[in-house]
Amino acid sequence: MDEKLKVGIIGATGMVGQRYISLLENHPWFEVTTVAASPHSAGKTYEEAVNGRWRMDTPIPEAVKNLTILDVNDIDKVASQVDFVFSAVNMSKDAIKKIETEYAQTETPVVSNNSAHRWTPDVPMVVPEINPDHTDIIKYQRERLGTKRGFIAVKPNCSIQSYTPALSAWQQFEPYEVVATTYQAISGAGKTFEDWPEMKGNIIPYISGEEEKSEKEPLRIWGSIDPEKKAIVPATTPVITTQCVRVPILYGHTAAAFVKFRQNPTKQELIDALTSYHGIPQEQNLPSAPKQFIQYMTEDDRPQVQLDVNFENGMGISIGRLREDTVYDWKFIGLSHNTARGAAGGAILLAELLKAQDYIAKK
Repeated sequence: MDEKLKVGIIGATGMVGQRYISLLENHPWFEVTTVAASPHSAGKTYEEAVNGRWRMDTPIPEAVKNLTILDVNDIDKVASQVDFVFSAVNMSKDAIKKIETEYAQTETPVVSNNSAHRWTPDVPMVVPEINPDHTDIIKYQRERLGTKRGFIAVKPNCSIQSYTPALSAWQQFEPYEVVATTYQAISGAGKTFEDWPEMKGNIIPYISGEEEKSEKEPLRIWGSIDPEKKAIVPATTPVITTQCVRVPILYGHTAAAFVKFRQNPTKQELIDALTSYHGIPQEQNLPSAPKQFIQYMTEDDRPQVQLDVNFENGMGISIGRLREDTVYDWKFIGLSHNTARGAAGGAILLAELLKAQDYIAKK
C-alpha cells in the first residue's frame, strides 16, 4: 500500500497494549501514530509511562518511545488523529462497552481485545481463518450506531484458541460433545512472575469467568447471521464443558480435549483435516497470517510450551497426542500463544482481514 493506515492504541501501557506496540513495529500496512491510556499516564512520553514495567522481550520501538500519551477519555482528540484503533483498555465491562461505542461513533473502527462486546448481537467475534463471513454483520451494527464507517469488531478469548481451531477443522466429522481442560499462562492475567511471585511452583484451579467463555464462545464463532434479527445466532453443537487452570507458565495456553463425533473418522483423516485447514488469511497472504495455521506433531511429548509456543511467530496452533479414547472417540493436546494469536496478534490479523474486506480504510 502507498501509505500506511494511522493506528491508535487505547490502553497502550498495559501488557496487551505493549504487545500491540511490539507486534506493529515495521508492520507493512499499519503505523502506530497515537497512544492513549489513563489520565494518570496522559502527558508523559510512552517511554516514561512504561518505565520499569515494559514486559516485552524486545525493546520499546524507537518510533513509539517519544509519542505523548493522550487521555483515553479524550475520545474526539484521539479519534481525530487515527484511521482506526486497537482497544486494550483495562476498565469495567460497562465502561469498556461505553468507551468503545463512543469511539466507533466518531467514525473510527475499533478492533478490540476485550470481552465486553463479545456477546453484543451485531458485533462480530472473529478468528479470521474460521468465520471471516461474520464481518457481514457490520452493516447492521452501523445502522444501529448511525455510522458510515465506524464499528466494533472483537477477537475471542485466548483460552479457546488451543482447541477451537482443531474442532473447526473437524466440522465435517460432526463433533457433538467436547470436554476440555485448559492450562493457562499467567500473562493471560496480564501478569509476570515479578508481579505474581506466588504463582511460582503453583497451580490455581480457578480463573474467574473463564469456563463460561471457553464453553460458549466457540459456539458463537460457529454461529450464523440472522438477517431478520440482525444478529449472530450461536450454533447449538457441539456441547462443550471445560475446566480452566492457571499454571506457572509465562506464555502459552495448553488444552487437553476429548471429543465425540457423529461420523467415524480415522486418525489419518483427522490429521489431514488439521494440516490442510486454512482460510482467507493464508489465501490472501495477510501480513500476520501463519503460513501453516495448524501443525500436527507426531512426537509423544509434543507440543511443549518451551519448544512450540512460538510456532509461526506465535500465530500458529500446535496439536499433538491425537489418540483414541476409551470413553470419548478421540483425545488430543493443543497449544496456542495466548498473547500473540490469543490477544494482540489475533486482533492485528482481524484488522488485516477487515482492511482486505474494505471495512477499514483511510479517513
